[in-house]
Amino acid sequence: MIDPSQFVLLLIEDDELILRMTEYRLKKEGFKVYSAKDGDSGIKAVSQFKPDLLITDIMLPFKSGLEVTYLAKKLFPNMPILILSSLGDEESAVDKAFKLGADDFISKPFNPSELVLRIKRFLI
Repeated sequence: MIDPSQFVLLLIEDDELILRMTEYRLKKEGFKVYSAKDGDSGIKAVSQFKPDLLITDIMLPFKSGLEVTYLAKKLFPNMPILILSSLGDEESAVDKAFKLGADDFISKPFNPSELVLRIKRFLI
């Protein structure tokens, strides 16, 4: 069994409601969670906190989740990245995210329990 408190997660999401609800659920699970609301601050947070797992939306202000994914993989090639996105017209962006090194994708709106299970899968 893993001890969630041993893992640092970085959540980058510009939708305040999704950010706060997801952050609350992950902290309730015992994870150490840092968050950012845009791509620029997300990239800085990747460097600062060196997360065990990055969770990022694709559509972000200033720098996209694709740019965040690219730069995060450049800095930490083995860090798993989970993409959050509404699939409508972003399907090609999700494909591009996988080509840049993303490891998983979950469509919004998502079930918080499913997100937790996917996170634990990466950290075991």
